[in-house]
Amino acid sequence: MFARISKYIIWGSYFYFSFLLLLITLQYIPYNTDVAFLRIKQDEIALDYYKIAFFTHVYTSIFLMILGFFQFSKTIKRKYINVHRWSGRVYAVIILFLSGPSGLVMSYHANGGIFSKTAFVILSVLWMSFTFLSVYFILKKDIINHQKFAIRSFALTLSAISLRLFKYIIVFLFHPQQMEAYRIVAWLGWTFNLLVAEIIIIYFISNKMKTRKINQ
Repeated sequence: MFARISKYIIWGSYFYFSFLLLLITLQYIPYNTDVAFLRIKQDEIALDYYKIAFFTHVYTSIFLMILGFFQFSKTIKRKYINVHRWSGRVYAVIILFLSGPSGLVMSYHANGGIFSKTAFVILSVLWMSFTFLSVYFILKKDIINHQKFAIRSFALTLSAISLRLFKYIIVFLFHPQQMEAYRIVAWLGWTFNLLVAEIIIIYFISNKMKTRKINQ
């Protein structure tokens, strides 16, 4: 009973915050450059390469939230394995060739100076690396390592939500200056997710491996 309620809460929160992220994305359609985040990035958005990177990142990343559901829903994996596989391929292609590289370009123009820029560069590199490794291991039919890196990859995908959530919490509780808050969430927004991912890997994936060894 508790497990079922927890699952509903987790997925409910996931879809709620994904919907909020969609609302943010819709502000930029079709090609608005003076709304939301871009209001403080007018110098950068005037650069053609940044503009291409920004809109590529925004318009493709929102699909990752949808695809993530097909990757981690046990019902989908159990009953519709081909949906899981094809959505996984699309997920990987988007990160490796669109969202990841465009995010890396944007990292060099992040607010908050070198401290924030470093955080977002590392985030982008790890995001693409974990996604690549999840693909590599599934091609090698190494399911366990595939699952580990898929979890890490999706944890970083969710930084789009956690970064904004932590910013609201920090501003509400501590009232820091805008750039100070941004520097904090530039790191906290994804390192926290990775910590949670590692806990999930240790307690769920590792236990699954132990169970398999016992049953062999």
